Amino acid sequence: MAHQSVLVLDFGSQLTQLIARRVRELGVYCEILPCTAAPRRPEALVGIVLSGGPSSVYESDAPPFDAGWLDLGVPVLGICYGMQLVTQLLGGEVRAAGAREFGPADVSLSTSPLFHGLGSSTPVWMSHGDQVVSMPPGFVAVGATATCPVAAFENVSRKVWGLQFHPEVTHTREGRTILFNFVRGICGARGDWTMAGFVDEQVERIRAQVGDGEVICGLSGGVDSSVAAAILHRAIGPRLHCIFVDNGLLRHGERDAVAAEFRDFDLTVVDAADRFLAALAGVTEPERKRKIIGEIFVRVFEAESRRYTGARWLAQGTLYPDVIESVSFRGPSATIKSHHNVGGLPADMALSLIEPLRELFKDEVRVLGRELGLSEARVSRQPFPGPGLAVRCLGEVTPARVRVLQEADAIVQAELEPLDLGLWQGFAVLLPVRSVGVMGDARTYEEVCAIRAVHSSDGMTAHVADVPMSALTRIANRVINEVRGINRVVYDVSTKPPATIEWE
Repeated sequence: MAHQSVLVLDFGSQLTQLIARRVRELGVYCEILPCTAAPRRPEALVGIVLSGGPSSVYESDAPPFDAGWLDLGVPVLGICYGMQLVTQLLGGEVRAAGAREFGPADVSLSTSPLFHGLGSSTPVWMSHGDQVVSMPPGFVAVGATATCPVAAFENVSRKVWGLQFHPEVTHTREGRTILFNFVRGICGARGDWTMAGFVDEQVERIRAQVGDGEVICGLSGGVDSSVAAAILHRAIGPRLHCIFVDNGLLRHGERDAVAAEFRDFDLTVVDAADRFLAALAGVTEPERKRKIIGEIFVRVFEAESRRYTGARWLAQGTLYPDVIESVSFRGPSATIKSHHNVGGLPADMALSLIEPLRELFKDEVRVLGRELGLSEARVSRQPFPGPGLAVRCLGEVTPARVRVLQEADAIVQAELEPLDLGLWQGFAVLLPVRSVGVMGDARTYEEVCAIRAVHSSDGMTAHVADVPMSALTRIANRVINEVRGINRVVYDVSTKPPATIEWE
């Protein structure tokens, strides 16, 4: 490791990547290892974080872990399951809680270097069914809730701290300060990792990986693929060939807009709409949709690559959230959904993958895009899923239903944009549900459109946007009056977690 770094050991939490992201926000490089990794201490290692996870430490099938990690002499922070594991290993006791905590709670705080600058209490996010009932020798409690007497503990001489709550999520109001106190204070990290430095390192890495080969880049016009193309272009110049695939699942007018904006790139536009829609006929299961779309994308890229004799690589704008939700990334995490560019890729690909953004979160990618000189309009675009409207058209994907969704989504976009709500995403979803309505004294029986609008910083957690009722009413009236096939509009008020931002 060239930079001072913190290691996060993954015990299966869906938030493990978010811990790493929060550490990076503090200017400190962070890597994730599986909980099964053997203890090691790189010269630049300054701290270790043990993640949360879905298991119970007292169960026979709890994830394996080498306690030698606790004896490396660097500060250790256990979060949720990680705190309970420290307890179990060092002589304390963990049991099922009499009152489980899932959601917001107020933690009373005692004096601790972990809570420097905080008051006597703070709102946090809890997610646990077990809790510490007896601390290991030498530990003292420094935090408690009404139902959890040991919500935080420490053993300063041993350099071990534990939190029952999750400081990495935005719901924990002072979470960033707590992590700052651990990483920059207790661990003493100076903060030597920046996006400017990442550009130089990644360019060097790309050149070493690609050699004298050529790269095909799937360019959708979104933030991720645009930034991936920009950093690849800086690394290999004219040996980068960008392909825009019209899969028939794009937003209204998007193909023409992308072709116009990237006209100075070596960009080829491929019309494969009929191929995608034919393959999706009759398919309703979300995982099958994603895998079908992922495979066809690759086959199109493979076919296009044959025009370039040296093309051996396929570049994608894959991000951390794609990976964590698609596969058990280096640990026992549960698969939430397969992203078309991760879990949906065929095993017999003719091209090798190159993914320069794979370990970055969306907000990091935006910073990187600015560093590379992309326009603010480009780097500030709302995320759009790689499978396109297929994952917003619930149920069967047909040309007719896609057209209905495109028209409804265009209205939603047009009405939300001038409100300047600072949305992470705002879009329409077409539901495979029909409801009875009345139009002009006649009975209708048509589909339902859902509106989704959320705020987020990285896509890993999200809360519902407070869209004015007058705007929602106006959107509903326009959609019902202007889009044939929809007679009811609803607003999605689910947070992430427990829901995901996209419906499929």
